[in-house]
Amino acid sequence: MQDPCQAREVLGIVGDKWALLIVRMLKDGPRRFTELKRAIDGISQRMLTATLRDLERDGILTRTVHNVMPPHVSYELTPMGRTLREATAPLLEWSITHLAHIDAARAAYGNR
Repeated sequence: MQDPCQAREVLGIVGDKWALLIVRMLKDGPRRFTELKRAIDGISQRMLTATLRDLERDGILTRTVHNVMPPHVSYELTPMGRTLREATAPLLEWSITHLAHIDAARAAYGNR
């Protein structure tokens, strides 16, 4: 029987903003590192590299080295990664829908 506390490992992935944004960016298929870097505002090269490695380690995405000149690497969701994207898509959409309300609430809180 699994220890329910081990779920926090998985929740760590789900709660990581960079991981969720990467998973979202891979929804339409493989992307190259530079495409991900350009598409995800505010992520550093170091953070993108570390997050991609973590997601690969956890079986969420695959890393493929293409033997062309110049060589390039692409990342793609695994079947499990696609289920994570499906599970988290409503949370990301909720975030986008309510961003203005959250910003307003933060401003009102800061003005108190």
